[in-house]
Amino acid sequence: MPRYSIVVPLHNEQENVTDLYDRLKAIMEANGESFELVLVDDGSTDRSFPLLREIAAVDSRVTVVKLRRNFGQTSALAAGFDHARGDYIIAMDGDLQHDPADIPLFLEKISEGYDIVSGWRKHRIDNLWMRRIPSHCANWLMAKLSGVAIHDFGTTFKAYRREILEQVPLYGELHRFIPALASWHGASICEVPIRNVNRERGASHYGISRTFGVFFDLITIRFLLKYLARPLHFFGSLGMMSIFSGSAIAVWLLIEKFLHHSDVMTDHGPLMIFGAVLLLAGLNLLAVGLLGEMQVRHYYEPSRRAPYSVDRVLRAQSEEHTISE
Repeated sequence: MPRYSIVVPLHNEQENVTDLYDRLKAIMEANGESFELVLVDDGSTDRSFPLLREIAAVDSRVTVVKLRRNFGQTSALAAGFDHARGDYIIAMDGDLQHDPADIPLFLEKISEGYDIVSGWRKHRIDNLWMRRIPSHCANWLMAKLSGVAIHDFGTTFKAYRREILEQVPLYGELHRFIPALASWHGASICEVPIRNVNRERGASHYGISRTFGVFFDLITIRFLLKYLARPLHFFGSLGMMSIFSGSAIAVWLLIEKFLHHSDVMTDHGPLMIFGAVLLLAGLNLLAVGLLGEMQVRHYYEPSRRAPYSVDRVLRAQSEEHTISE
């Protein structure tokens, strides 16, 4: 079995596939330890998969996982992690903005005993207003909310100990939150500075919408870290507050009605409606919390259902480099 697995999700990267493979192979061969490359085609519509198939046909250390459609980066990474066999797994993007020459930095730190080594784009070259400032704010908030003192949650370039990844379910957009979620399991985490280079070929798949989405992700990670095992405590607390508030209004209206003989409908109609809404909202929140807890546990935890669908897997099975499809 290989010691290291390099997992790379790719989507329409035909201009970079061959160069990426050559550079990864050179770096890992120079390291001198056994390795494999797990290249995940995330529903590409260009020539990415034919190129990957050619690479897998001539190199038994390459596994190609082809997804049936574009499931997104988190699902593509999950597919790569599930098919990786190494003791240590390194994830990176396939657009060559992550320099394979930085991999030895990760190998050095992971060999020191860390569970996760995260890349840090210390000197970014992105657009100042559209990428760097929003990213800096999001990373600062993420560090405060999660309690994980790293500077760059957004980069995919990370190294993991296998057993840590097996404890963190991946779905939605959780790949950038792996260090925060793993910290809940007691994982040791460190950072290494990495180069941030311009994309040489192909078009970027990231836009301003992803920046706005990060702020919703901040709410998600806070919820997951604090209420991962007990979501009912979150919705239940809000529900009980709403129920108590509605009940207090109802009690006060009853006092007004029977002790002061007030015409509640005439004098306090809007307040009565508001109290009724609070009571109903509280009951709904309790129900949502209970159903949400049951659904999340049933769907993701016991079954470990994969958030992707594989079309085929190419992996050499013998020294003659036969390929299974």
